[in-house]
Amino acid sequence: MYGDPMIDHLGINCTDWGRAQEFYDRVLGVLGYSRQLDYEVALGYGRDGHPAFWIADGSRNGANGPNREVHIAFQAADAAAVRAFYDAALALGAESLHAPRLWPEYHEKYYGAFVRDPDGNNVEAVFHGGA
Repeated sequence: MYGDPMIDHLGINCTDWGRAQEFYDRVLGVLGYSRQLDYEVALGYGRDGHPAFWIADGSRNGANGPNREVHIAFQAADAAAVRAFYDAALALGAESLHAPRLWPEYHEKYYGAFVRDPDGNNVEAVFHGGA
């Protein structure tokens, strides 16, 4: 691994949910990755409790068109950086998906903000140290 990772996690929407689960269970399994979180409509794969790659059922969120959104989360150095990311994105005309806040459903110190980029992707900044 080279230095600190820029990407915290990445998510894609899948058109055939059952087939996608079978595919990623098998191909990621041979690489030593497994399901870390299961929200029924989204699965997070990784190691050691950190889901770094997510698949989601695109039929549930209308994302099965030819230009399905991608979700990417960038690591932030602290909560102030998450807020700066959000403010910079809005200043550039990005759509707010979720203002900066704690997300205890992910874990107690998960602090993140979500915006939609100019191409319709769900982009997040996350800090794992709380607010």
